[in-house]
Amino acid sequence: MNIFFYILLFIIGTLFGSFYTLAVYRIPKRQDITHTHSYCPNCKNKLGFLDMIPIFSYIFLGGKCRYCKEKIRPRYLILEILSGIVFALMAYVMKLNYYNLTLVKIVEYGFMVLYITFIMLIVGIDNENRKIDKYVSIYGIVISIMYMVYLCIVEQTNIYRYGIYLILYILILLLDTITLRWYAKNSYVTGILLMIVTMVIFTGEYVTANAIIFTLLALAFYLLIHKIKLGKRRRKRKMDNDKQIVDKISIGFYLGVANIFIFLFVLFLSNYRI
Repeated sequence: MNIFFYILLFIIGTLFGSFYTLAVYRIPKRQDITHTHSYCPNCKNKLGFLDMIPIFSYIFLGGKCRYCKEKIRPRYLILEILSGIVFALMAYVMKLNYYNLTLVKIVEYGFMVLYITFIMLIVGIDNENRKIDKYVSIYGIVISIMYMVYLCIVEQTNIYRYGIYLILYILILLLDTITLRWYAKNSYVTGILLMIVTMVIFTGEYVTANAIIFTLLALAFYLLIHKIKLGKRRRKRKMDNDKQIVDKISIGFYLGVANIFIFLFVLFLSNYRI
């Protein structure tokens, strides 16, 4: 019975993944993500039911739009599959199965689904636009506050610890407000800081610290490879090029991917010790 339970969660995850692809495309464009019917970005034709079945529609349509035959980017298929895998794995490592479904476990899993949604949106938008969208950051703050209230009331965790995180949120938002006043644009740095605080609240300090280390290593490796490729040509403009390269790296993407991977790994080790 458990295998069918996890298959069901995988299917639900692919449905969420389909929504993530829509949201990643529309949120930066400030388009509606809940009421406007799905459509092809190229020909603008509204998609039918058979066009929106996660994974299968992409395969059966040959990776092309039914109407204009424009090639559909593989990221849609990849994100749907990854979302399904993450939804099923999250339940497994949390020891959630068909035989132990309780209200507490369902609520905890529900919060993790909300968090996964936050990470997926951050990862997708940052990878496409190198931007931490402010509306997604606000969503992360809202679900973090809800989660902290739940932990303090239901599980009676230390309220002072989460009070510190609330103060951090306030300080970062104040910094962002000052930045907006001075530069009249979104601050990528403050977006990353808000993301890190949200990560700490949901996955803990240890997982977040390791995600940051992984991101720094990935950044260093990326710069090293870039230097090797360019070789002598970049010596003349070394400092300027380094800054331009760093400015193009989607830090939120690496942070989000590392956070989910490490969190699942640590949760598995803690719950399934041999």
